[in-house]
Amino acid sequence: MNTAEWILVMFLSTFLLLFLILAVVLLAKLIGVTREVKKIVITGQDIAENIKDMSSVGGIVKTFADKYTKNKKK
Repeated sequence: MNTAEWILVMFLSTFLLLFLILAVVLLAKLIGVTREVKKIVITGQDIAENIKDMSSVGGIVKTFADKYTKNKKK
């Protein structure tokens, strides 16, 4: 191989290394973001449960569901 080919190979391998490093960093950041999103979703579900329990229809439905599931278990 002549000098021009070696220079092209070095450029391409350098860019490949750069893209691989960026991909690993991006993957690590995305994993962190998904953990944060999971925390937000769990908090939102807890808030929705509290609102459902405070509403009149939600309390009636929950009471009925609890009695129904207790009867099924017996």
